[in-house]
Amino acid sequence: MTGSLFKGNFWSSDILSTIGYDSIIQHLNNGRKNCKEFEDFLKERAAIEEKYGKDLLSLSKKKPCGQSEINTLKRALEVFKQQVDNVAQCHIQLAQTLREEARKMEEFREKQKVQRKKTELVMDAAHKQRNSQFKKTMDAKKNYEQKCRDKDEAEQAVQRSANAANPKQQEKLFVKLATSKTAVEDSDKAYMSHINTMDKIREDWQSEHVRACEAFEAQECERINFFRNALWLHVNHLSQQCVTSDDMYEQVRKSLEMCSIEKDIEYFVNQRKTGQTPPAPILYENFYSPQRNAAPPGKATGPNLARRGPLPIPKSLPDDPDYSSVDDYTLLYQ
Repeated sequence: MTGSLFKGNFWSSDILSTIGYDSIIQHLNNGRKNCKEFEDFLKERAAIEEKYGKDLLSLSKKKPCGQSEINTLKRALEVFKQQVDNVAQCHIQLAQTLREEARKMEEFREKQKVQRKKTELVMDAAHKQRNSQFKKTMDAKKNYEQKCRDKDEAEQAVQRSANAANPKQQEKLFVKLATSKTAVEDSDKAYMSHINTMDKIREDWQSEHVRACEAFEAQECERINFFRNALWLHVNHLSQQCVTSDDMYEQVRKSLEMCSIEKDIEYFVNQRKTGQTPPAPILYENFYSPQRNAAPPGKATGPNLARRGPLPIPKSLPDDPDYSSVDDYTLLYQ
């Protein structure tokens, strides 16, 4: 694990480079963004759960569902409607729970943001001081090197004028050489002073970088743990919602087990029966029968008879020319 620590893996050979520090900061920013995305996901899921719960509640209250059923099936339907209401309320409650999860995630993000800000301010100041001192040190080095080159030129000029007959010119060259030597000594001291200061600042910056890496690594471990637990809790809530819904639907199943076809049929018969005697058959009534009006309405008076009475017996035989006459009525023309 030691080889994977932040403090041992985010350096650069360039003293002015912040590539390691920037890489950590970018990773932390991505982690914070991921937390925000999950927070937004929870809020969207909460809105969906709330809408579903309210729609389900509205459906249960407004939409008829076997409202004219009776007895045991009616009671089962009442349990069903009640449990649908309960499931709807559970989804609304789940929406509130998810919003609470989102709020906790937001508070966690803001807490880490404040903690990071303190470390980042310290590191920004350390980077500025390091960069400023590095520039001063490099300027002092350049000045020292330039003074050394000036001294070397002065020495060469003195050597070249060794055989010169002009004493005043030689005196000037010696004065210039002495001055350049003093300038070299002064610039060398300044350069060394900046080097020492730079080394102290470098050590301080490295110490701050190590502390920052440790703080950022601790934050990242905390974030991963919090995110993991939040996601775990979230799916637990969803699972509990399923279990709770199934418990409620189990109540409906139990009520349906108590539903009796025989009892419902018997209940309907007892509540709505209209009589046990079917109507009597409609009997034939002979118009000419003297018994036609003797029987009470709807009562049978005898076997069914033809509608018309028996034919009268003719007075004439079939061979008689008067066969076609009946009593005083005849069909023959006379």
